[in-house]
Amino acid sequence: MFEDVKAIYRNDPACKNIEAILYPCLHAIVAHRYVIHPLYRLGVPFIPRLLSQIMRFSTGMEIHPGASIGRGFFCDHGTGVVIGETVEIGANCVMFHGVTLGGTGKHVGKRHPTVGDNVFLGTHATILGPVTIGDNAKVGAEAVIINRDVPAGATVVGAPAVIVKLGNEHVHLPLPVSKYHLEDREREG
Repeated sequence: MFEDVKAIYRNDPACKNIEAILYPCLHAIVAHRYVIHPLYRLGVPFIPRLLSQIMRFSTGMEIHPGASIGRGFFCDHGTGVVIGETVEIGANCVMFHGVTLGGTGKHVGKRHPTVGDNVFLGTHATILGPVTIGDNAKVGAEAVIINRDVPAGATVVGAPAVIVKLGNEHVHLPLPVSKYHLEDREREG
């Protein structure tokens, strides 16, 4: 739990003094990590799912009891987050509201994403299927990733997501919307 509290202070400059204890992500992850997930792993029927639904109602974060979440997890403004049953999240990951780590409905067994260490997932990113998001990757706000892995150290944006940066090298920079409009006006006369 200490690593998760440190993650709040490390990632949210608005958090002062003991305010971390009020963060919904801390409530959700503590309940998940120390009660819900262990009961699920023991094969206890119904109760883990009931508790996860209670946490969903109270925090706005839906974390399936089977999901595995590493230490130092931080989810800012967790409302609307969905984390599926076979999701695996590494250490020190940062996630914003509205992120979906879900399945496509077409896979059996491992159906949900695996997220590496030190990954950033922007607001409303949607990652579906048994994909891997490599260590130190960044997924931009509203990016959509379906059945495609993201390499370690990559930055992806868009729907569908494309790699715009790999390590320190820019690999694909889409033209800004304003330039498209300018080119259209020039063609029109």
